[in-house]
Amino acid sequence: MSKALHDKVVVVTGGNSGIGEGIVREASAQGARVVIDYVSEPEHAAQMVEELGGPERAIAVEADVSSVADLTRLKDAAVEAFGRIDVWVNNAGVELHQQLLTLTEERYDLQMAINLKGATFGTKIAAEQFIAQGGGGVVINTSSTHEDWPMPSDLTYCISKGGMRMLARTAGVELGPHGIRVVNVAPGAIETPINTGDDAAHKAALRAAIPLRHLGTPEQMGKVTCFVASDAAAYITATTIFADGGLMQQPGAT
Repeated sequence: MSKALHDKVVVVTGGNSGIGEGIVREASAQGARVVIDYVSEPEHAAQMVEELGGPERAIAVEADVSSVADLTRLKDAAVEAFGRIDVWVNNAGVELHQQLLTLTEERYDLQMAINLKGATFGTKIAAEQFIAQGGGGVVINTSSTHEDWPMPSDLTYCISKGGMRMLARTAGVELGPHGIRVVNVAPGAIETPINTGDDAAHKAALRAAIPLRHLGTPEQMGKVTCFVASDAAAYITATTIFADGGLMQQPGAT
């Protein structure tokens, strides 16, 4: 196993399930000390901490990414536990399946608060910490193919991920002189708890539309994210890495 993240401190929002858990476990396997942000299933977060080596190697912090105060508290907990932060992953997100003509202000605000506001202020708070440490550091946003690919019936999700596209590009340019990289990792169709209840026929059609003929896994997304976090990706910033099995190249796959 590569130890490319040996003793790096990696914060992952939404880190106790799905893609976030895949990132946390891969970062830990590569030698990182990890900070697991969560808003539900505290018992699972606590179990993960023990599995990853206890409080010397991992901590779990309950924090709502739609709250700047909570994000600040998450950063403070990471620094208190491990002395610094090297990688911050804005992974927490929701998908509300809203169409324009039935959209409500409440649903719009919820989608944007978690996905886009959380990523924007997470990036700001992480960057401030990186600069206070002397510069350098990596921010990674778990985006989506839908930052670039419209999906009927998912308007607000696409808007939020499209905003993350420009967040990475603009923040990456602004923060480059500080040695800080900002990169989106954009998954395609991934097998997570969110879609375990999907119709079997729909899943079969989706697999058929993916050139690699299978859905991705949180473990695969963890490996891609940890590559981006590592020095092997030191010249990558202000852009998006797509990991979708070729799905975006298939017209009408949505």
